[in-house]
Amino acid sequence: MAEIINSLNKPLLQFPCDFPIKVIGKWHPKFERVIVGVIQNSGFEFDNIKVQSKNSSNGNYISVTVTVRAISRAQLDALYYVLTSHPMVRIVL
Repeated sequence: MAEIINSLNKPLLQFPCDFPIKVIGKWHPKFERVIVGVIQNSGFEFDNIKVQSKNSSNGNYISVTVTVRAISRAQLDALYYVLTSHPMVRIVL
């Protein structure tokens, strides 16, 4: 089992693990579908029923939260790169 260690030698993450990723972008009717597709194409397992979307108070932005099953830090890093490179995405948390 792999793990990420902080400066105090305490594990921050142990893999495999369920890891929530929040993706924020300008509101678009297909934003959730596009983001879910990007994550699926990156080879992650997740439960489609647990995908959560929320519009900003003014309706200008939308956030999509997907909890993925990550097997390594490298896999998560690759997903962050793909998501942050997408033209519809403003922020990935």
